[in-house]
Order: sequence, then structure tokens, then C-alpha cells
Amino acid sequence: MKRVAVISDVHGNAVALAAVLAELEHERPDLIVSCGDFTWGPLPEATYELGRDLNARFVRGNADRAVLESVSETEREQWMQAHHSDEMRAFLGTFEEQAVVEIDGLGAVRFCHGSPRSDEECVTSETPEERVREFSAGVDERVIVTGHVHIQFDREVSGIRSVNPGSVGLPFSDWPGGEAMRVSPWAEYALATVDAAGLSLEFRRVAYDVAGLREAARETGMPHADWWASCWGAQNL
Repeated sequence: MKRVAVISDVHGNAVALAAVLAELEHERPDLIVSCGDFTWGPLPEATYELGRDLNARFVRGNADRAVLESVSETEREQWMQAHHSDEMRAFLGTFEEQAVVEIDGLGAVRFCHGSPRSDEECVTSETPEERVREFSAGVDERVIVTGHVHIQFDREVSGIRSVNPGSVGLPFSDWPGGEAMRVSPWAEYALATVDAAGLSLEFRRVAYDVAGLREAARETGMPHADWWASCWGAQNL
């Protein structure tokens, strides 16, 4: 592989995913890797329609797992389960727990959602070196790409290159504190490319119709849709 696009945390934002896929049609990567949490969000059916025929390796996130485990304790979780058909569940059931891909210039790269040991572990640019050594113990790959925290970073620590492509559907402006969610008004992904000049790892941001997404989220009937839509509030534009 000489050109690999990495997406993560679409979270049912089909509007953002469509914008990213339109850009990737021009970039023509050899492969797309998705690092999890694909359909869990306001537009799960439309997101599935965009993703089902992709030339992609899909890694399972904790939200994908929640669908498969039929987690439905809250009103919003019940709505989410009701909006995943058997066909959609079968699609999520094909997702890998983790994926290893050979990329020219990087070698074998491990893709996971939270960390190699848990799909709920939060790995950030400030994760202590000791914990990096712990979660990478027994892992042969020296490049580990994770999702889950919705923030782009590329960091070298303890001989491990730790990378996060950010979030397509819900990119955080910074690590949220308390109940605050500051969401950036763009979609994020990463593109690894090898050419005559060598290896480049680019973090991309793609503009999309945020106002349209807010309106679509409110029209779904999803519980607390106003709260969800407010994540992309006008103050972020």
C-alpha cells in the first residue's frame, strides 16, 4: 500500500462522511481504514448506505459493539437500536477488532479504536509514556493508529508512533471537560502517502454543510436531537 486514507468516529454523520468520500474520490487511496464508531449517531441508515460498498477495512468501535450487544438502557440507545436493521447489524458484525496493514514507508501499522487492549481506552497526545508502554506490550507494530478521542495528533513516545486521524463526524476542538462538547465545523481524516519525495502523513479537514446536518438531526425524531444538533452550534461556525 502506497496511499492509505484513515477515517474514524463518523458517528452517524452521513453529511460529513459524504464530503470526505467526495474528496477521497479525487485522492484515490489504495485503501480506506475506518477506526470505529461508524453508524452510532443521528443518521445511521444514510451512513450505512455510504459505507457498505467502500473498499475499506473496518475496525469495530465501542459504539459499534454497543449496537451488536443490543445496549438499550437509555431512550437514545433504544432509538439507536430501532434504527439498525438486521442488514446493518450484519455489516457491523464484519468489523474487525483490530487491523494490521502494511504501508510503504511505515511498515506494519496497527489500527484499533481505543487502544490495542481496549476499545474504550482514551489515548491522547498527552497519554503518559508508561501507559503507552503498557497498552503496546505484546504488540509487534511500532505505529499504532487509534480513534475514540476525536482529536488529531501524531506523536512518538517509547518507540511507538501514536497517531489519531481525528473524527469525521464529531471532531472535538479540544479534549472536552465536564459536559461541554466543543465540536469543530469540519470533518477530519488522515492520508498516508509514499512517493518519490518519501512518506507524508497529512491531517485533512473538509468543509461540509453543518447547518444541513443540524437540521437533518432534528428531523430524525432521535431523542434529545436538539442537544445533539447543538454540538454543531452556530458559535462554532
